[in-house]
Amino acid sequence: MLQILIFTPITTEPFWKLIKMIEEKNLTPQQIVRELDKYIIGQKEAKRSVAIALRNRWRRMNADEEIREEIVPNNILLIGPTGVGKTEIARRLSKLAGAPFVKVEASKFTEVGYVGRDVESMVRDLTDYAVNMVRDEMQERVKEKAAEQVEERILDILIPPLRKSNANPTKEAVGFNVQNASDEELNERTRERFREKLKNGELEDRTIEIEVKSSKAPMMQVFGPGGMEEMGVNLQDMLGGLGGRNKKTKRKVTVEEARNILLDEEAEKLIDHESAVQEALERVQKQGIVFIDEIDKIAEPSTGAGKSGPDVSRQGVQRDLLPIVEGSTVNTKHGLVKTDHILFIGSGAFHVSKPSDLIPELQGRFPIRVELNSLTESDFIQILSQPKNALTKQYIAMLASEGVEITFTDDAVDELARIAAEVNAQVENIGARRLHTIMSSLFDELLFAVPDDINSGAITIDKAYVEKQLAGLVKDKDLSHYIL
Repeated sequence: MLQILIFTPITTEPFWKLIKMIEEKNLTPQQIVRELDKYIIGQKEAKRSVAIALRNRWRRMNADEEIREEIVPNNILLIGPTGVGKTEIARRLSKLAGAPFVKVEASKFTEVGYVGRDVESMVRDLTDYAVNMVRDEMQERVKEKAAEQVEERILDILIPPLRKSNANPTKEAVGFNVQNASDEELNERTRERFREKLKNGELEDRTIEIEVKSSKAPMMQVFGPGGMEEMGVNLQDMLGGLGGRNKKTKRKVTVEEARNILLDEEAEKLIDHESAVQEALERVQKQGIVFIDEIDKIAEPSTGAGKSGPDVSRQGVQRDLLPIVEGSTVNTKHGLVKTDHILFIGSGAFHVSKPSDLIPELQGRFPIRVELNSLTESDFIQILSQPKNALTKQYIAMLASEGVEITFTDDAVDELARIAAEVNAQVENIGARRLHTIMSSLFDELLFAVPDDINSGAITIDKAYVEKQLAGLVKDKDLSHYIL
């Protein structure tokens, strides 16, 4: 079957905007690793690979134009047990990249021709995210002008303007006489006084009635053979007006609330939606990153219990995924997207299957393989104390909101790490996720007592307290089986 694809020409302007944006976020590989170190303990090889891949995007964009299109990204496959930081690396990477980024679960896709999501939907999701990201950036740039228009709209509601009459075009140049002033002049002076009050924040609590566009839209999602899902999106756009999507509703709010509601509406009017879509498509094609989690779930084990014949969520998905990773053109509601330079990062535990169980063509499209190490007791000690989002810091912040000050002794942290490592060894190794259940059990009694029984004061968590609260967790192995 002959298929003809018509490409919409993309101007060079978005490309140079993209270059400027990359320059502003110009992180070297070592700087990227240092940023990841703030949240993720260990896994240096994985951090290095991800940092190099991210920096290579900048290197390609600044390479000679003749060779630029030939430089393709080296996709990465992260291999490691659950709870060692694979997904956390993806989360932090998305914030560092400043580029279109989407995380998908490979196990949710089905082969084309079966009911479910096809693999092309990941590119459509990435494009939607990019369009929203560019629109948000554009709205931020016009926010100052939008704020002026919002102020004018609020002023029109408070003091409606009068039409200026052309009967007497000659204006008095000297003094202002209330008795001789026209209605238009009085109205304008009143509006100026209220404009000053608005700027000074004197009217923030006053209630006004505003008209806003209805945000409600009919929800529709179509699952079916290839292309049907995209058709469902287009149907939603076409039929959106039938559900009152463009209707305006009246709301009574304070001036302060009205500012926030109307600001987005006015900023939306000021941006160029066509150029936003063009820039978003350029970013997706040149800088997009897709993180495919649980990729081991679509690998068909060569032996063992997993071998049970054809599976629409396994080899079929791999075959559909292959052209996307190799480089193809995907049709989205915003336009055609080429995936040749999108970076794909696969991730999986590979407990039942092995990376070699993936079809050979797909294996070849993930040339960089990084094995993440299982976490040890010393890693748990660092995880509990060093990262910015450490669990100990989270519980300290939560109880501080109730007026209770919590401190952890070093031996308490050591004991928590020891228990986590021991339970992982005895029951099931779920990595750092074990710390969540350990900390939840440790603070269960205290969180229930605050603020009814304890409403203020300082509490020190030491080794003795940890042993007392978690004594039964390790001793009773049968009970541990019911705890994650």
